[in-house]
Amino acid sequence: MPVALSARGLAKTFGTRTLFSGVSLSIEDRERLALIGPNGSGKSTLLKLLAGMEHADEGEVAGRKGVRVAYVAQQDDFPAGVKAIDIVAKSALEAGLSSVHDEHEAMVEAQLLLDRMGFDAADRSVDVLSGGQKKRLSIARQAVRQPDILLLDEPTNHLDLDGIRWLEAFLRAGPFASVVVTHDRAFLESVATRIVELSRAYPKGTFGVEGNYSEFLRRKQEFLDGQAKQEQALANQVREDLRWLSRGAKARRTKSKSRIDASHERIDELADLRSRNTVERSAEFDWAATGRLTHKLLVARAITKSLGGKRLFTDVDLVLSPGSVLGLLGPNGSGKSTLIRVLTGELEPDAPTPEALEAAARAVDVPPGTPPPGTIRRADRLRVVVFSQIRDGIDLGQTLKEALSPQTDSVIHQGRSIHVVTWARKFLFNAEQLKQPLRALSGGELARVHVARLMLEPADVLVLDEPTNDLDIPSLEVLEESIEEFPGAVVLVTHDRAMLAGLSTSILALDGKGGARMFTDYDQWEAASLAASKPAPSKPVETPKAAEQPKSQPSKRKLSYNEQRELAGMEQAIERSETEVARLQGEMNDPGVLADPRRLQVTCDALAKAEAEVARLYGRWQELEAGR
Repeated sequence: MPVALSARGLAKTFGTRTLFSGVSLSIEDRERLALIGPNGSGKSTLLKLLAGMEHADEGEVAGRKGVRVAYVAQQDDFPAGVKAIDIVAKSALEAGLSSVHDEHEAMVEAQLLLDRMGFDAADRSVDVLSGGQKKRLSIARQAVRQPDILLLDEPTNHLDLDGIRWLEAFLRAGPFASVVVTHDRAFLESVATRIVELSRAYPKGTFGVEGNYSEFLRRKQEFLDGQAKQEQALANQVREDLRWLSRGAKARRTKSKSRIDASHERIDELADLRSRNTVERSAEFDWAATGRLTHKLLVARAITKSLGGKRLFTDVDLVLSPGSVLGLLGPNGSGKSTLIRVLTGELEPDAPTPEALEAAARAVDVPPGTPPPGTIRRADRLRVVVFSQIRDGIDLGQTLKEALSPQTDSVIHQGRSIHVVTWARKFLFNAEQLKQPLRALSGGELARVHVARLMLEPADVLVLDEPTNDLDIPSLEVLEESIEEFPGAVVLVTHDRAMLAGLSTSILALDGKGGARMFTDYDQWEAASLAASKPAPSKPVETPKAAEQPKSQPSKRKLSYNEQRELAGMEQAIERSETEVARLQGEMNDPGVLADPRRLQVTCDALAKAEAEVARLYGRWQELEAGR
């Protein structure tokens, strides 16, 4: 593919800190390049250099003649009170497109694009849009400019899972090249055609691989293993050099200058290799647990909640036990944060629904300790720690030291006193940074500060609301390990599909319409979600009679006697199957089933089979109708 944009020898420094140097990169037409790297490595800055929004200290960025580059920032910024379609139309008019000459044509172009993007809030003010809608609007504002290259900085942070799927499809189908800064591993796997990591671990500051994330990890490990072997071999040579250089004065007179220079070059090269091989560190997450052995930490039975006249969820049953990880899913605005506030006691649930009361009256073999419908039973002195995506509990005017340990020079973690410098190093901060104000930190660094503060609080239940935002991939992997080792219960809200799939012991999905449904794992939810997103088969329109069809059209095969009987009973068969699905869905909400992992697994498997049978029957019905 032809190169649309290239960067050569880029270097950028902020104050005394060098973000990167000697970085070279090229972007080819229609490729999908993913830019990854540790927090603070300069990914966002590099993206701005490619967009022409900042200038490099060294090096240059050059594009072919007429190349159009558009940039979608990490934070969405819109003028207040303006309609979404007006923002896109203004961008189209400013872009100088050959197809847009006036405001009317700009509005047409904007509407066509928003329709293609499935954006259904074109006439709404940006002030009332959700975070996910604003992110789509940000992308539309740049996509309407018909760029050759679309640059996106952390675009998945404010999208729900449906929004991320949309973005993946949008980038795969786009007629442009894209460069995306992201830490979403599932996104990297499904979208990227090339991955470039920006890190001082590499000789030229970057390491690039053609292919998806799995291929990148394989090739990266090969490279790092080779670099480690190179260090070992060079260290052996340097030991010989030092032994040779340390000989007496008489021997030194016989040494050639070229050999001395070569020895010093190898010593410098070894120091550089050692620096690169030790640069990649991850934050250390180690949540403090109370050690409580209570079997049921929290039991919610048929809880319902409405806010502002909108039903968010209805008759939700769940049990949180030590070692369980409940993944909480749903579109933006479906009530995930509200459910968390109800579970933690910040909000009270609504009165139980008549259906819940009726089901409770019929219930038999209700496990001991099950609360009445519409209530939550928490273990005595239950300790809940909440990691909120709205990190408003931190004063950005504080220094890092004040945020980590405001009163003394040490913290208490798991019963041990740890000096604040040592504690800061666990989260990849050095001693000099302790004097910096928090406002000088990056988003990823602020996320680590938030985690460091919460880890000092012992917990029975961890509620993690979008903990992955702004964390780099090594930190995400360490966070996963810490959650897996946490002995209490975890409620996990995240758009990181790899984390949900790897950790969740159950999934509670809110549909945004007041409904909720439990799944045994992420894969089962994903299969059901994809099936639901496909249009339901409808009864086919009857074809014209053979006499009315063109003579050139071949006649259709007539149904056999058995097929006619099958078609005659198809509606009844579908009705029976849908009744079975409804029965199993009700059984999924039975407290006795929820409290028994084996029964829950059996019920979930049966439900999946019943749903598959309904889909099969609809498909068969369509097939038989077509042959009438």
